[in-house]
Amino acid sequence: MDNEVRLWMVERTYDTRNLITLIYATTDGERYYQKELSSSLLSRTTVTAAIEVADEDLEPTSDDTRQRYAEEATRMAEKHAPDDEV
Repeated sequence: MDNEVRLWMVERTYDTRNLITLIYATTDGERYYQKELSSSLLSRTTVTAAIEVADEDLEPTSDDTRQRYAEEATRMAEKHAPDDEV
């Protein structure tokens, strides 16, 4: 895809249904992408510091999380290569 955007992991949460939610965001914190994986699928999937996502699949970040996402995405970009397992 030509319109892919690099996103960095900013959050990983677990819930009571054994689902893992991964959130990746742009380094400016303006947009994010969220995906859910079952714990069994997670054991067979490589979770990396960054992913490439089609621009049209991104969501705008809310005002209350934008700064936190920007800080965490920037920190991940500075400390990890995109394909580092995290």
